[in-house]
Amino acid sequence: MKKINESCGFMTNKNLIDLEDMTTEQIDKVVKKAKKIMQNPADYRHACDGKILATLFYEPSTRTQMSFQTAMLKLGGRTIGFDNPMNSSVSKGESLKDTITIISGYAEIIAIRHPVEGTAMAASLYSDVPLINCGDGGHLHPTQTLTDIVTLSCEKGRLDNLKIGVCGDLLNGRTVHSLIKTLAKYKNNSFVLISTKELSVPIYIIDILEKNGCKYEFSNNLAEAISDIDVLYMTRIQRERFKSEEEYESQKNVFVLDKEKLDKAKEDMIILHPLPRVNEITVDIDDDPRALYFKQAQYGMYGRMALILLLLQDEDFLIKSRNADVSEHKCNNPKCIIHSEDYLPKLSYNKKGMVMCSFCDKRID
Repeated sequence: MKKINESCGFMTNKNLIDLEDMTTEQIDKVVKKAKKIMQNPADYRHACDGKILATLFYEPSTRTQMSFQTAMLKLGGRTIGFDNPMNSSVSKGESLKDTITIISGYAEIIAIRHPVEGTAMAASLYSDVPLINCGDGGHLHPTQTLTDIVTLSCEKGRLDNLKIGVCGDLLNGRTVHSLIKTLAKYKNNSFVLISTKELSVPIYIIDILEKNGCKYEFSNNLAEAISDIDVLYMTRIQRERFKSEEEYESQKNVFVLDKEKLDKAKEDMIILHPLPRVNEITVDIDDDPRALYFKQAQYGMYGRMALILLLLQDEDFLIKSRNADVSEHKCNNPKCIIHSEDYLPKLSYNKKGMVMCSFCDKRID
């Protein structure tokens, strides 16, 4: 599935691991295709007749898994897979490599979610069919970002000249990381990063904002930050990303969007949330016309339909990813997939003179 461009030193493939690897033209192409499907869904009922999507979910999911399954069914295809690794040969100790090698012989396309960072990249090394990252630990979640992008394009009419407030767990929130990285590519977008000090965005996200010339500011007060933003992207405090219950309890109720805070926002501001919601948005906001998080999930299905079609049917829809080198040093990020799948090659890339892990994108010392 991979092709090497010798002159440019990059690799093109049919795998969506990180939305940052897609050009804005490719992202816009997905959005345009999604809108066409929304307008004329009957035209696409048999677009994937005879094709099979495998959904391999090593981590719980409602929206992402069902959204992909529904997307494929609406395109006329079929689905296989699992939503609990204990119901598969993983429970017997089967490696990621062996699982992917086998499944890519059964299906035409794979969608994978895993709690360990870098798993999607690792899986793509052994897949003979297009592979889509549906979330790898606290690292990335590119198709949620496609959901967000389709929603913004349809509801705001643009992807540039926006002031976006992101609120909650900005350290572990893979949806936040993917969204900021993507919107930073578009002209004149600025960001308000609303979190506690302990859950602020990783340094590499700040590096991306500065590289793209995006204005950004930090805030620890949602009520103050909400007044002049165009989009509020709320996220939950993720219990599963904390080492202890005490750490989680100290953070979970710091930011809650309620009617009192929403009254300070602009009338045309929109509220997005990747879901699931816990208690960070009060239920009395659900009927406010600015609350789009349920509609956002519907947009996501169309975005995933568009992505499946482009990966399976458009020969020119090739995603460019950085070329990897074999490293002498093993990644020291304890959350990286390389520590649990010890057969994996030690792959790295250079970034501003630093050696970075190709799987989890953390610096290798």
